[in-house]
Amino acid sequence: MFETSGLPVQTTPRSGRGLAAVWDDAKQNALTIVSKDGDFHQRSFLYGYPPKVIWIRRGNCSTTVIERMLRDHHADINAFLANPVAAFLALA
Repeated sequence: MFETSGLPVQTTPRSGRGLAAVWDDAKQNALTIVSKDGDFHQRSFLYGYPPKVIWIRRGNCSTTVIERMLRDHHADINAFLANPVAAFLALA
């Protein structure tokens, strides 16, 4: 875990782990899933919150582009995380 602009971030490699395992880890540990994977979007609609899901709606792009997007939407992300009934946020 490390700090980025005041937001705690924990990287969890998904390779070799099923979607359900990542989902369950996030749910049990009160984590928010940030992913480009549409499967998390679908799972969010099926099962709801927790965990919260931030879906990055971008095609192939660099990590720098994703970082810029997250920084640009910092206020939106904070509002989403503070909302007790919000389960899903799409960023494009």
